Amino acid sequence: MKMTESSGNVFEDLGFNKEEAANLLIRSELIIQISDLIKKRGLKQADAAKLLGVKQPDISAIMNRKIEKFTIDRLVIFLTCLNQQVEVRTRPRRGGVKIINNDQLTHA
Repeated sequence: MKMTESSGNVFEDLGFNKEEAANLLIRSELIIQISDLIKKRGLKQADAAKLLGVKQPDISAIMNRKIEKFTIDRLVIFLTCLNQQVEVRTRPRRGGVKIINNDQLTHA
């Protein structure tokens, strides 16, 4: 069996480009926090939906960790509804710095 060293981001290892992999990793970490909080508080999906201002199918998607359904912004709002303080930290990537210009920036 051939072993390959991880990049530190499972999504990048799966072939996503670095930008998309970073976004997916952030969303997955946030959705895990939300689903864990819902479980820890013993909330039923209907109650969690009322608390977060969504419908029950959205809570089901959170509990099943369907990250493709939610933006980072929306997940941060859910965490604040759950009385969580969200902090953002950055650090240099392994492997150097990528220089981009304004023409390469995209807005979601």
